[in-house]
Amino acid sequence: MNELQSLQSIFKDKIFKIPDYQRGYAWTSSKHLKDFWEDVVNLPNDRFHYTGMLSLKRVENNVWSNWNDERWLIEERSFKPFYIVDGQQRLTTFIIFIQSISELLKQLPTNKDKSDDEIYLGSFSLKTIKEDYLLVRKPPQFIIQTYKFGYETDNPSFKFLKHRIFNEPDGGSIQETFYTLNLENAKAFFIENLTNYFEKYGIEEIQMLFKKLTQNLMFNVYEISDDFDVFVAFETMNNRGKKLSNLELLKNRLIYLTTLYNEDELKSDERFSLREKINDSWKEVYHQLGRNKRNPLNDDDFLVAHWIMYFQYTREKGDDYIRFLLEQKFTPQNVYAKTEVKLDAVKQFREVREYEENDIDDEDEDIEISVPTVVLKSKLTPKEIEEYVNSLKSAAVHWYDIHNPKNNKNLTTDESMWIDRLNRIGIIYFRPLITASFLSKKIDAHERVKLFEAIERFIFITFRLSRAFSTYRNSEFYKAARQLRQGELNVSQIISRLNERMDYCFTHNETTGNTFFDYGFFQKHLDRKFKSGGGFYSWNGLRYFLYEYEMDKVRQRGNQKIDWSLFVRGEKDKVSIEHIYPQTPDNKYWKENFKNFKKQQKFLQGTLGNLLPLSQSINSSLQNDSFPNKKAAKFNEKSEKVRLGYSDGSHSEIEVAQYENWNPENIYERGFFLLNFMERRWNLKFEDNTAKADLLFLKFMEE
Repeated sequence: MNELQSLQSIFKDKIFKIPDYQRGYAWTSSKHLKDFWEDVVNLPNDRFHYTGMLSLKRVENNVWSNWNDERWLIEERSFKPFYIVDGQQRLTTFIIFIQSISELLKQLPTNKDKSDDEIYLGSFSLKTIKEDYLLVRKPPQFIIQTYKFGYETDNPSFKFLKHRIFNEPDGGSIQETFYTLNLENAKAFFIENLTNYFEKYGIEEIQMLFKKLTQNLMFNVYEISDDFDVFVAFETMNNRGKKLSNLELLKNRLIYLTTLYNEDELKSDERFSLREKINDSWKEVYHQLGRNKRNPLNDDDFLVAHWIMYFQYTREKGDDYIRFLLEQKFTPQNVYAKTEVKLDAVKQFREVREYEENDIDDEDEDIEISVPTVVLKSKLTPKEIEEYVNSLKSAAVHWYDIHNPKNNKNLTTDESMWIDRLNRIGIIYFRPLITASFLSKKIDAHERVKLFEAIERFIFITFRLSRAFSTYRNSEFYKAARQLRQGELNVSQIISRLNERMDYCFTHNETTGNTFFDYGFFQKHLDRKFKSGGGFYSWNGLRYFLYEYEMDKVRQRGNQKIDWSLFVRGEKDKVSIEHIYPQTPDNKYWKENFKNFKKQQKFLQGTLGNLLPLSQSINSSLQNDSFPNKKAAKFNEKSEKVRLGYSDGSHSEIEVAQYENWNPENIYERGFFLLNFMERRWNLKFEDNTAKADLLFLKFMEE
């Protein structure tokens, strides 16, 4: 362990690389950055602050000798190259901070048109700051730019760091990942805060921030010397800070395992190739997980789903998948443990000689000699690792697609539509099965759509209507994902199984052969909702159902008027589904039209036919307007429109606006109309109108 060192001392004559087994920049929350910023700002000018341990591993000659841009500094100026084993999150943050300071200096009006060696922060020129911490250009041509801190070659984070963080021009297309998003956010944070700090305190305080950053924040620097230790150290050391995700731990483990095979089983070029495939797979995985910047995907969720598709699913505990991967499957013990493998017998023959016809002696006949060959192979073979990481890489693409189906060129129009529906209804535990359907070349888009349609119907009927527990049959369909990927089940068999598992939702008349939807489970659920004052309005499938009805109208007439993301977003004191006959019917209009149904008021208010999806959410206080006023747009005293009328609203609103008045009979009629749509859309049938009235809680209307 060395004495405490400042950043200024640490960076002197050194090059730092983040090795391939490391994760990328993982500070995702503004809290990490805010805490770091406040530590620097609030540190007294004459005090030192312990920042933590920096664990390094010296890069071997046979590795850095293949580095093109860095080799000249090592050979000509005796720079020492190091891998960062622990501390990269803080070190990356330091570098982005310094880069942000340099950009602030460059943009000051007083520095306009000045070169880097003419711009100063205190006694340091901008050129010196960059060369000490960021990059050095090789003279005399200055073509080679050597970054003192970066990632190993072919890491998308390094290209992003150079072109988007350090502003190196001509970056071309840059692959973005979950980690590059974190780099981008960190730079934006420091640029904004430094600008505000400069405007408030001036350049002298920026100079003081730089001094504290580079001279007052102190590290313990520890150099790791053993190859074996470096992988184990990475797992243990990094878990002290922002805990490694399971996907990050797995990558480190797989690369570590490649170093354990002996030369007979994994030659040097094969070892290098396998390590490259691991890195390539993780690069693709993180690209796909971070493609949607507004909604990056969780890496552990992906790893769980892939485990379900690839290995045998079990129902033990929530972390059984990672315990299996790290403690049972991908372990050093499985590399060291050897099993005898009998190769095919090696057939050897005596050399064929020419001979005259009939000149054959029994002794001289060619004799086939079988030599059985037995070799020792690791229980976990390199081929298994290769197949596993290739599968991860392939699955990641489809994982992104099924989370982002809209306007996705990888999907057909029907695939996109049905996956979007599944995301909206709540895909529950079917995402691995849906992903697996893309991994088999034997399944085409038409078959997939049939599967998606069957899954959506299963979810709606089983979970939204018949109120099954969310874990109902999850083990069976998790296992089906693996069986589908391996070709042990086909799409038709899975659809049949889905339909069979819905049998309890239907009643079968053996005499007539008719099958009807058994709405009893749904009705009991609604009865509890009505007792608490909600009715259908509190049903968790209502928004999906009404949106599907609205989209059915859109497909017939065009002009979509309801945005799903806005439709489901909760806003205080606003509603996106309106009780046409309001819950507080104080208006004279409502009292007159419903005067004969005071006892049944809550059923008429909360039943399906009285609920209407709005194209724009409105203040709940506007719901008490009379029906004629609801049909027309409403304006305030300043002639500003405060709500759309039904006549200018969604297709559902326009449909309701055709009624001259709103009364119990119209609520009853519209409820039947919506249940008829339910029958068509999800291929189910109610026994008769009495059953429909019973489910709507409007049997008193028949009387």
